Amino acid sequence: MIVVIGEQKTVAKKIKLTRPELKRYRDAQTRYERYLPMLKLKQQQLQMTLREVAARRREARQARDEVEAAIRRYRGVLSDRAGVPFREWATPAEIRVSKKNIAGVEVPVFEDVVFPEARYSLFATPPWVDQTLADLRERSRRAAAVDVLDEQERLLHAELVRIIQRVNLFEKIMIPQAREAIRKIRIKLGDEMTAAVGRAKITKDHLAGTLDAERGTPMATPTAGRTEP
Repeated sequence: MIVVIGEQKTVAKKIKLTRPELKRYRDAQTRYERYLPMLKLKQQQLQMTLREVAARRREARQARDEVEAAIRRYRGVLSDRAGVPFREWATPAEIRVSKKNIAGVEVPVFEDVVFPEARYSLFATPPWVDQTLADLRERSRRAAAVDVLDEQERLLHAELVRIIQRVNLFEKIMIPQAREAIRKIRIKLGDEMTAAVGRAKITKDHLAGTLDAERGTPMATPTAGRTEP
């Protein structure tokens, strides 16, 4: 029989009803019950961290949308680019991230973005160019921060799913299987012990009966010799 939980699979094995198997299942149950609380603790940490990441992502998205709203107010001006390649200069040349271990998962952490160098004449371009480029770059910076938080959430959620699967595996399959195996082996060994005690009693009674029979057999009396007259 194959039992499936998420991506976990366990194959039910035939239980050997022996004392070595009893010890093996007892040891396994001890390991499972010791490991399960650690898995549950990690599950709680991941759930708490995911809530925090979701809150930061909402804030980051709101910040990005605020800049987007500011840009929309003068989008008509952007039709006249004044010879400035806004798209090229507002696209990050590099997104700098670091790595951080959160609840046992290595996730990216947004640091900053690097933009191409912008070279244009302050005198030959309209005054709105500076602010427009700064806003477009800020939008790209905040969008990059959102992307990194999205990746954080994806990695943490994938780990949470894996941990939940393992918790379910231990709680619903491995520990119950070990307990059931221990119960069956104990019953079998108990039956064997009862049968052995019964056989020993029968053997003892048989031996006692044999000895009693031997003791109760009358001994032959020797005939006294007669003296001829």
